[in-house]
Amino acid sequence: MIVFDASGSMGTTDYALKVPRIARLKQSLRVVVPEVAPVRRLGLIVYGEGAYDDCNAIQLHMRPTANAADQLLGIVETINPRGRTPLTESVRQAAEALDFRQQPAVIVLVTDGEETCGGDPCALGTQLEKSGLDVTVHVIGYREGGGGVDYFKARCIADATGGSYFAVSTEDQLIKALRQTLGCPFLTQGAQRRFATLSQCRPAGAAIETHACHR
Repeated sequence: MIVFDASGSMGTTDYALKVPRIARLKQSLRVVVPEVAPVRRLGLIVYGEGAYDDCNAIQLHMRPTANAADQLLGIVETINPRGRTPLTESVRQAAEALDFRQQPAVIVLVTDGEETCGGDPCALGTQLEKSGLDVTVHVIGYREGGGGVDYFKARCIADATGGSYFAVSTEDQLIKALRQTLGCPFLTQGAQRRFATLSQCRPAGAAIETHACHR
């Protein structure tokens, strides 16, 4: 499940190329989603599309769906950044949509800022780890130039659930992080989770095993 940041700050332009952050994220998804969709069911939650002060602007656009590249990218094209950043509640809703207490769940949060609606991402990470069957949250923190920030507080959700955190500032880094977090995971080996490349998810001539990488 992808959790997509459509808060107002995503409309901010890149300092060098004058490209809005959301345009870079959309372009990165255009590259990665067609690669991933044949081997992983994809879902999408978007937050921040409502009024500027609306912390309830969270929408589940798509539950995990097989071969959903065109559907997901069609939704992404319509996203317009406007509001605040209820990222904690958005991740919680993503976990619920994935029935995380009963089955494994993988969530990829892409954000360019901190929680602005009073949620506690660290407490949520601990809660998901304790009550979920096998929930993993990866966090991609996007801010061009770094802005003096190596990571956002939301990183603690990834730390608590055994996920990965990526601090990215360019489109190439976004693409790399999306490929790594949306790639098919190998089985957990001890406390360390390893991820396959997309080619390893679907070796040449092999049948696609979508049941192993369905979230």
